[in-house]
Amino acid sequence: MHITIDNPASAPQPLGPYSQVARVELDGGGALLYLSGQIAEGDSIAAQSHGIFETLSALLDAHGATLDDVINIRTYLTDIGDLPEYAAVRARFLTATSPTSTTVEVPRLFRPEALIEIEVVAAVRADA
Repeated sequence: MHITIDNPASAPQPLGPYSQVARVELDGGGALLYLSGQIAEGDSIAAQSHGIFETLSALLDAHGATLDDVINIRTYLTDIGDLPEYAAVRARFLTATSPTSTTVEVPRLFRPEALIEIEVVAAVRADA
């Protein structure tokens, strides 16, 4: 098994000392991409969600994947009441078969202004 950890130059850089993508090459071809939790600037859940999906898309693109390749998504909301507004943004970005999903409410995130954090796992086909 071969694992690559990186911060693609073509995507927004991390806000701290961590890597944004772990790529695990699979026997027989293809790979799994594990993306760190992402936050974004904005004064609303919709604005932050949109920014996060843009960043996730850029990170996936750097590894030959798209949001259609996402197989698992984990969402952390500071207010579960924001779920409908987040879900509307998510539906605009995740248009393929719905991935497995976990959404939880947390008291706070590592940045006080962050209302949401999202992390994903994607599967890259061998021909990508």
